[in-house]
Amino acid sequence: MSKTANLQKESMVMLKETSRTFFIPINFLEPTLKKAVASAYLCMRAIDEIEDHPELEDGAKQKLLLEISKMLKTTFDRDAYQALISPYLHLLPPVSQRLADWISVCPPEIVEKVKDSTAVMSAGMAKWVEKKWVIETKEDLDDYTYYVAGLVGTMLSDLWKWYDNTDTDPELAIGFGRGLQAVNMLRNFDEDLERGVSFVPKGWTRDDMYHYANENLAQADLYVKPIKNKRILMFCKVPLALAHSTLKALKSGKEKMSRQEVENIVDQLKQEEQIN
Repeated sequence: MSKTANLQKESMVMLKETSRTFFIPINFLEPTLKKAVASAYLCMRAIDEIEDHPELEDGAKQKLLLEISKMLKTTFDRDAYQALISPYLHLLPPVSQRLADWISVCPPEIVEKVKDSTAVMSAGMAKWVEKKWVIETKEDLDDYTYYVAGLVGTMLSDLWKWYDNTDTDPELAIGFGRGLQAVNMLRNFDEDLERGVSFVPKGWTRDDMYHYANENLAQADLYVKPIKNKRILMFCKVPLALAHSTLKALKSGKEKMSRQEVENIVDQLKQEEQIN
């Protein structure tokens, strides 16, 4: 097996280890698009793990994120990246250590777009590290969720456009990313409070966060409507349906959906779209 084929295989293993939400639907995509989406997701996940790391000091996070953002704006230098992260190697997870690998598996025609989007995300995350994630208003929440999730939505839209000229609304793409993120925030609501972190604007209750999630998921529903490519549509519909169902489960007092419930939702969507 060639080195490239090996890396592609390893990228799918890493995706499975880091995100069930994206691993399930990515298998509906055709091979070229699958490679691009896996690369883009893992690049963004690599920096997200730095921003979210419980043991890295804020100063180190900021330095790493800003330097990575700069590196992504030019030809990515694997050796320079390894030198940058070497003092933190014992802390960083494999997905972050292997950023250069995830860039290398991306189809060359779209790799610059993936790097640009990841660079914007990295710089935005650095800004929020500096602010110590103090979210006081809805505008703050919108800004934070734009960088950590809205950019995932716009990145996917760029990939759809590149692949087969599928057009989607960029504002609704942000809502798609934000909606999924808001559901995650609600899932981790109590856990975050326990460790002294709150991503909720001052004065907001859990109900306000439910409203925020529903508002953005409504945009996500509109985002997927015009998509004609059934495989892209399935990729988007699966995490969206899981987010809607998770929100209902949380409201009824359940922590999360069972594996069987997840499988049932995926099977139902496959039947609706007549796709395997």
